[in-house]
Amino acid sequence: MDDPLFRDSVPLTGMGPGLIWGIDFTAEGSCPVQICDSPPAGSFRWLHLNLADHGTRRWIEGVEALPLAVRELLLSTDTHQRALVDGDVMGCVLHDFERDFDVADTARVGALRIALSPTLMLTTRLHPLRSADIARHRLERGAAATGPAQALDLLVGAITENIADISRALSADVQRAEDAFLDGHHPPTARDLIGIRRRLAQLHRLLSGMRGVFQRLEQDKDLPATLLPTVEELVQRLQSLDADILGVQGQLRLLREELDIQEAQRTNQNLYILSIITALMLPATLVTGIFGMNTGGLPFAQTPHGTIAATLLAAAAAAITYFLLRWMGFMRR
Repeated sequence: MDDPLFRDSVPLTGMGPGLIWGIDFTAEGSCPVQICDSPPAGSFRWLHLNLADHGTRRWIEGVEALPLAVRELLLSTDTHQRALVDGDVMGCVLHDFERDFDVADTARVGALRIALSPTLMLTTRLHPLRSADIARHRLERGAAATGPAQALDLLVGAITENIADISRALSADVQRAEDAFLDGHHPPTARDLIGIRRRLAQLHRLLSGMRGVFQRLEQDKDLPATLLPTVEELVQRLQSLDADILGVQGQLRLLREELDIQEAQRTNQNLYILSIITALMLPATLVTGIFGMNTGGLPFAQTPHGTIAATLLAAAAAAITYFLLRWMGFMRR
């Protein structure tokens, strides 16, 4: 049965301005939030909002519990990853992959805006994001965000889980390409690996920016003490995941180098064969050129077998060239 708490599509009537889903966490468990301004049922509330709804923007402008700088960050059109701390409220912008209604994984990167206070977490997005689905499924399985640290860990964990899944799929693609190259059956070309290389670079840039955000938060003296352990753990987790991405990139780079070496060897071999053929044909070409001159006194011109004699002379010149090249060591086996 469809639970209204976990619908991530068009907001339902009566759910408030652009509210996609909301949860109150209580000592007894979690309960859905139908209206943004309703009294909280527990000590911590998580609201996931749709910025494409103009009502959401008006509502955020009126949330006096959030500092002005955090509200401006939530409503800004700037999408680069960053963070700020104002009092006991933290705001940040993180990147995540967008999703379509029929495609869970796309290569489009969207911005997830977060405002986190001791009692409230707001997450907003302009387009549907994959992390919202993963966080929703974790909450369905019983995960709890009883406080700001747990909510932040769950949300960033959802983003890293999606990236880790993509990384494993790309790593498997590289391994299959490497096996095909080693087996020699339908080996990949450099063009076949461009898509993998582009996606790995995209993941690395996303993780590098996100790690930079949390590293700056880790060094921010105004960061609430309750969030510091979670931020430190997230920095380590992002660094480890980025190292995995770099490892796959290194494996892909080695495969590209092997393919380039193989292609260069094939080109050199073709050039070598062409050079040998050219060297063998040059003396024969010289002979036929001499006999093709329209001048008097040409040898074999008056004999009935002159053409055969000239042909044999050209073949002998090619044969002498062949044995000379072999004696000089140019004819490799």
